[in-house]
Amino acid sequence: MKFGQMELHIISDGEFSLDGGSMFGVVPKTLWEKLKPSDKLNRIRLGLNSLLIKHHKKNIIIDTGVGTKVDEKDIELYDIRRTRSFIEQLRDLDLKPEDIDYVILTHLHLDHCGGCTYIDSRGILKPTFPNAIHIVQRKDWEDANNTTIRSRSSYLKEDFIPLKEAGLLKFVDGREEIISGISVERTGGHCEGHQIVFFESEGNKGVYLGDLIPTTAHLKPNWTMGWDLYPLEVINKKVILLDEAYCYNYLLVWEHEDEIPWGYIQKDEKGYKVIKKQ
Repeated sequence: MKFGQMELHIISDGEFSLDGGSMFGVVPKTLWEKLKPSDKLNRIRLGLNSLLIKHHKKNIIIDTGVGTKVDEKDIELYDIRRTRSFIEQLRDLDLKPEDIDYVILTHLHLDHCGGCTYIDSRGILKPTFPNAIHIVQRKDWEDANNTTIRSRSSYLKEDFIPLKEAGLLKFVDGREEIISGISVERTGGHCEGHQIVFFESEGNKGVYLGDLIPTTAHLKPNWTMGWDLYPLEVINKKVILLDEAYCYNYLLVWEHEDEIPWGYIQKDEKGYKVIKKQ
């Protein structure tokens, strides 16, 4: 997709399933199931949508999915399905992992940064993108390395410690420009160090939402996830961001949407609704 002088591509790490109740917190099933039907195990289908941005002769990836280190038990538990690998999709665009200049991580949870590392044929853990600077909020790095009972299962050190050892990490604090036209902003909410990614070119504006608004079914400000550590922060930030996105016609990228990975929003008396990518 052309986006001003940028070129945008969705790179899918496949789909997976999670308990519907965990994805909608206190929202009753009778409401959320109208938008996201569940299977007999109460699971809903979710996407793993990364974004590739080509801009100023740089290749930037935002989030990397669960990656290839997942074992058969987790593949079955989360019903992970893939048709083509992350690397194969890059190859379609004439790119190799070595061609990626930046990897921006919304946070270090396993379904967002698992693809940052892989196990080679000798059983050695290595960075997937060996020439890329990996952008992480400093607060999330601290939390990932000092987990609590609540957060422990969300972080896997094999996903990010090799990046530190290889000298591939850059920490940011709050809002910061990465390159011209691409910036990050710490939102908190889902976890303290969560960030979203803004991109802009020739008047076109967009935002990669991470877990702030993971699917199109989470456009209602008070529809938060059970996974959110600070739901009131999520609500407050969504109110501000959705109003901004509507007023300035942002392209929104939903990381866990299984049907419409990106699009625009309209507003009526019932709230926000999605219109597909123009």
